Amino acid sequence: MSGVNNFFRAPPAAGAPSAAATPEETAPARYRLLLVDDEPGILRALARVFRQENYEILTALSADEGLAKLREGPVHLVVSDHMMPGMNGAAFLKEVKARWPDTIRIMLTGHADTNAVMGAINEGAVYKFILKPWNDDDLRVTVALALEQFDLIQRNRLLKAENEKKTKEISALARLAVSNRSQLGIMLHKRNLLTSSQLQELHRLQQQRKEPFIKLLLEKDWVGEDRIRAILRKELFIDEVALPEFQVDRAVADLIPKSFCERQLVVPLKLEGRRLTLAVADPLDSGLLDDVRFTAGLDIKAVMAGVAEIRDKIRSVYGGDEVDFRELETLVTSVDPYEGIEVVIEEDDDASLEELLRQTEEPPAIRLANAIILEAIRLGSSDIHIQPRTKSVVVRYRIDGVLIDKINIPHQLHQALVSRLKIMSELDISERRRPQDGRITVKTPMRIVDLRMSTLPTINGEKVVMRILDRNAAVVSLEGLGFSAGDLARVRAMVDRPQGIILATGPTGSGKTTTLYSLLQHNAVPGKNYVTIEDPVEYYLDMAGQVLVREKIGLTFPIILRSILRQDPDVVLLGEIRDFETAEVAFHAALTGHQVFSTLHTNSAVATVARLLDLGLKPYVVAAALEGVIAQRLVRRICPACSEETAPDPVLLARLGGVFASGEVRSFRGRGCPRCHGSGYQGRIGLYEVLVPDERLRDLVGGGGSILEIGRAARDGGLRTLADDAVVKVSEGLTTAEEILRVIGPLT
Repeated sequence: MSGVNNFFRAPPAAGAPSAAATPEETAPARYRLLLVDDEPGILRALARVFRQENYEILTALSADEGLAKLREGPVHLVVSDHMMPGMNGAAFLKEVKARWPDTIRIMLTGHADTNAVMGAINEGAVYKFILKPWNDDDLRVTVALALEQFDLIQRNRLLKAENEKKTKEISALARLAVSNRSQLGIMLHKRNLLTSSQLQELHRLQQQRKEPFIKLLLEKDWVGEDRIRAILRKELFIDEVALPEFQVDRAVADLIPKSFCERQLVVPLKLEGRRLTLAVADPLDSGLLDDVRFTAGLDIKAVMAGVAEIRDKIRSVYGGDEVDFRELETLVTSVDPYEGIEVVIEEDDDASLEELLRQTEEPPAIRLANAIILEAIRLGSSDIHIQPRTKSVVVRYRIDGVLIDKINIPHQLHQALVSRLKIMSELDISERRRPQDGRITVKTPMRIVDLRMSTLPTINGEKVVMRILDRNAAVVSLEGLGFSAGDLARVRAMVDRPQGIILATGPTGSGKTTTLYSLLQHNAVPGKNYVTIEDPVEYYLDMAGQVLVREKIGLTFPIILRSILRQDPDVVLLGEIRDFETAEVAFHAALTGHQVFSTLHTNSAVATVARLLDLGLKPYVVAAALEGVIAQRLVRRICPACSEETAPDPVLLARLGGVFASGEVRSFRGRGCPRCHGSGYQGRIGLYEVLVPDERLRDLVGGGGSILEIGRAARDGGLRTLADDAVVKVSEGLTTAEEILRVIGPLT
């Protein structure tokens, strides 16, 4: 195990040289470890554990002696006993944290006073808690990993400082290096729009302030911007573009620094081969274009845009002052910055610890993981699939319910990318043979999202799927879900009942949770107690007490639900009914005066009754407690910006069958435009069937009637099926027949 520590040979001590020094110019320093215990034999045993490592070992027989050693010089890691005379280990490590916060702190104890020990851990005074008698190999690995964390934090600080320095340098270079040589003033002077004195004044200001000519001209307001752009467009035939129509790739934006764009009023738009399309406020500034051409090493195609539009585009591409588009920031909830990374080593695993850690340090892996997540959020996708194939690894985004291949990655980057994502979600990076599940909370320049991550070993490597849950997503109103007038009245009636259970049914990803939250919020009043149980929490509501299921620690749906019923709830939202135990508690809660919302996986509203009976519920319980069922699907909505009526496809309508086969249904499609990225679709809309049990239906369910009888009774009671709702939404131009066939299938 001593070889592990070869990875941590050069710690950044307090007096270390600057980051600019090369490895040849600096002698590698040793880590300094302080061992504190009131028993000399324990100190000698601890020192023997690290006798083969390149550490400088200091020892102390008391906390006071340990503090004195710390005052003598920097110490990277402290291992302290808990039970010592005078100041105990917990108080000693708290003092170390207060005075030397960068020093890593490990507590070693055989005493059973866990309250004091865990209190120190929770307060952030302790990085690790190790029991006596310790395992030598475990202790060496723990110390090695802790020192690796020390290195990472010191390295991050140096990089942050260097990044701030580089930003200032770029800003200064942008001010000094650009030689603005605009012909705009001469052109306006020839057209008698500027006088000679005005032109001289502008040139004087430009020499003095080192700013673009057009910025100074617009500040003086001597010639309007619209007049200038009209002359450039009509007389000089300079192309003008609408910037909102451009989606700027991140790699293109990185070609020109943000500070340069802000100062010179330019923004890069797209790169075609070695030709960069650049939007500029002053296309006659030849000096600016020459400098950009030289700096970027590319041919420049200059197009014109307004100053306000360019500034808006810079903000959308690079971000505002308060956010940074260059990095995603993983939110760490632990109190100690060293906590959060665990590496589990299997004895029969071929991969060494050095190899695993070095893989996650690859800069392309970090940038690639950040880019994949940020692009998915920008495109509004609901899922990210990283799927290894024979020739490459493909990144696929589920946008509006449809998977789209977006990025191809070489196989040599796959394992480093997966390891990076595993570290972000606190999974075991050494385990590649078993599925794992985790969560990542990510802060982006746009919003905060939760990613539910799942890994699956395949024959080509580990496949990763991440579900994106937007914390800031607003709950849709009941009217905005897309119910027809008749179904909306039924839904309002069932929600107004103070007790009973209402179920939203459909396959995974059909919008059931969104519907439940809309129902929950519809009649929300401060006088009621709202509680939700979810895995994971998809929407955040301040008025509700939201509980996250944690099955790894035994916090399951039934256990939480039983506890919630002792919390005096009025309305309970249960994420999903998965088994008989959960169903039994939920339905009995509905029978005892609570209003319960939940979801179930069934194909139709009528099939929900059969599914509940199949779970083991008594027929009379279902008949008495069930207040309504909303079966639903999600189909892509036609883009409103490019929607147009088209001739129906008779072959497609014949495949659908039902009312579609009659040929009386109007047909619409989206032509494809920049707003919908050429797909013809934007967003999704729901198809619904709403079942509200009447007396006849309850009698059939309680008496054990067949599904066919229950279905006939439901239709006699006015049930509109998914197919009926689909016909209406296609005829209204909200979706297409192709979408109905994809989501529902033939209706015959």
